[in-house]
Amino acid sequence: MLSCRFVRRTYEWHRLAYPIARKIWHAGQSREASSLVAPFDKSGKTALGKNAVTHVTTLSNGIRVATENTLGHFSAVGVFVDAGSRYETPRTLGVSHILDRMAFKSTKNRTSAQLQNELEALCGNVMSSTGRESMIYQAAIFPKRLPKMMEFFADVIINPLILPEELEEQQQTALYEINEIWQKPDMIIPELTHTVAFNNNTLGFPMLCSEEKLAVMKPQIIREYLERWYRPERIVIAGAGIEHKETVELAEKYFGAMHKSVGLTHRTVGDSLLETTAGIKPAGKPSLYKTITTAAASILQSDHSSSPLSPAYEKAHYTGGTLFLDEHTLPFTHMYVAFEGLSVHDPDIYILSTLQMLLGGGGSFSAGGPGKGLHTRLFKQVLSQFQWVESCLCFNHCYNDSGLFGIMMSYRPEYNCFAATVIAEQFNAVTNLGSGSVTEDDLIRAKNQLKSNLLMNFESRMVQLEDIGRQVQLNGYRIPVEEMCEKIDKITLEDLVRVAQRVFRGNVYNEGNGTGAITVVVQGNLLGLPDVEKVLETSGLGRSRSRFI
Repeated sequence: MLSCRFVRRTYEWHRLAYPIARKIWHAGQSREASSLVAPFDKSGKTALGKNAVTHVTTLSNGIRVATENTLGHFSAVGVFVDAGSRYETPRTLGVSHILDRMAFKSTKNRTSAQLQNELEALCGNVMSSTGRESMIYQAAIFPKRLPKMMEFFADVIINPLILPEELEEQQQTALYEINEIWQKPDMIIPELTHTVAFNNNTLGFPMLCSEEKLAVMKPQIIREYLERWYRPERIVIAGAGIEHKETVELAEKYFGAMHKSVGLTHRTVGDSLLETTAGIKPAGKPSLYKTITTAAASILQSDHSSSPLSPAYEKAHYTGGTLFLDEHTLPFTHMYVAFEGLSVHDPDIYILSTLQMLLGGGGSFSAGGPGKGLHTRLFKQVLSQFQWVESCLCFNHCYNDSGLFGIMMSYRPEYNCFAATVIAEQFNAVTNLGSGSVTEDDLIRAKNQLKSNLLMNFESRMVQLEDIGRQVQLNGYRIPVEEMCEKIDKITLEDLVRVAQRVFRGNVYNEGNGTGAITVVVQGNLLGLPDVEKVLETSGLGRSRSRFI
């Protein structure tokens, strides 16, 4: 008999190696791989079968139900809430983190013990996760368990009790978890990079609850957050491998009692229901050395000013900036250099995703093979050329109205004086078509690898589910995988260079009117480290000099 796998995926950075499809628009595209994967011809184009139909129905209260009935032994169902850390206020800062940990606790109808017993009886894979722009509850189950799973999700989402004793237990667990994450640079530096890049707003709000906020977190604060953001017009119920009609009926039965907010759309909540977002500014770095909890609190300290917009309306404003954490005990220095990237709605997002695949990268001890990135530029031009580099990787985070694109490098600290120059050379190499730049073979390889990763990751039912939910949540519809591959096939070298110049020269103009400045975060032994910003800007990167933190 199968046992229930009960998982919480709390942080976005756990998914950094997750499908390249997320880089295209923040989630994957889906379908059974057996009918989609086809050989590439010499031009790199792919022959694809017809994609399954995605049905979308909007209930009377605004909840959207989206399903795709593909064959398989298991079905997947999930509830996607348009919430997350970017919608927090000074009062609710850190709630998303704690809410994820409280996801499957006591409700008005069940105790915590009853919930866990029922989960075991479902014989599936049930999990929750929180990100900057979404809260997700999802499960892979046998098809006949769908009614029970829908009723279960409705109970934990609509009827949570948020008991003080259960909250206290999770506060202690979260504190240990936060300190563990602080010990892992590859997990915490991406979070700090967001904090610096979007200083004082939206995507820069930490996904970790600070130690100070953790200590004063009360059930009432969590209930206020649930009341403001867990509204039917902000919810998508998605399913893969299940009948649409049955799912709609079950959604109406278990979620139909939720009252629609008058005069609101699925992307907004009235200002009268929300607190304004107080400005927050970074403080000096000394407090960053205690734990990540105090780090989050010290980087984001409340300002007396407040935004005229509520979190539902506020656009992500990219600021850029720098943060240096001098820690001599670390064996390697970790440098992250980033620029404002593209939103998931930008037509150039496919080109930027191809650029990410072309730069690629990895670790110096990779098991090897073309699928491991050994033919990417960062492997050939950095890892194979400089023995002092431990790892070098291109990253691309895409959100509803902005993004973050860059290169991270881990290296031996005695080479601090060279690291920024090496990274700058890699950025500049793809901004022209001259000698040593990108070739047509490089481009074809990157496009083929992007499509391969895209399609192979669609074999996962849970990836398929998240793709359906997030696309409908963001767009109101689902982009067919054929269309995505067609757009990738059409990318030219000129397109690649144009987008590279757009991003690396600070010429991205998203809705938040970003500064175009460079973002730099460095952790480790900083002895001998030059003025990294000056090195990068001298190389022609970024729009203007960032403000030091």
